[in-house]
Amino acid sequence: MMKDELLLEELMQEEEELQFAAFSNEIALQIGMAIIKKVHAEGNAVTIDICRGQQQIFHFACSGTSADNDDWTARKGRIVERFNRSSYFLEVELRASGRTITERYFLDPSQYAPYNGAFPIRVRGAGMIGTIAVSGLNGDQDHKLITSVLRDFLDVEH
Repeated sequence: MMKDELLLEELMQEEEELQFAAFSNEIALQIGMAIIKKVHAEGNAVTIDICRGQQQIFHFACSGTSADNDDWTARKGRIVERFNRSSYFLEVELRASGRTITERYFLDPSQYAPYNGAFPIRVRGAGMIGTIAVSGLNGDQDHKLITSVLRDFLDVEH
């Protein structure tokens, strides 16, 4: 099996594991604050956006970020809303296909960013109800930040 195929399987498994029993605005606040605490402890700066459906229920931009990071979180979040998968999954899937978002899905890259950093909020028995998006770190670190905080919050072993 090729590297991208293995990574896609890992990402699907991760999405299956990192699901909530219930989700509320208060839980969004706790997760957002946990992300802030983690990036501050590591000396990093990100923008965080948590939405339930079309409602933004948590947003914070660390000092050192810009309006560009707001745009990135929105564009990555649209990927999750459209495909019901993490934006990292789409990044890897497109890389493996050798095609762009426009070539494969006829989507405008100014509106859809298929790069790591947005993750579906799933409630067991209800499905996907929202998104968590982060922008500001290099490589696959936006995705890893979200999933590490969710693992701690949901007490899921890696």
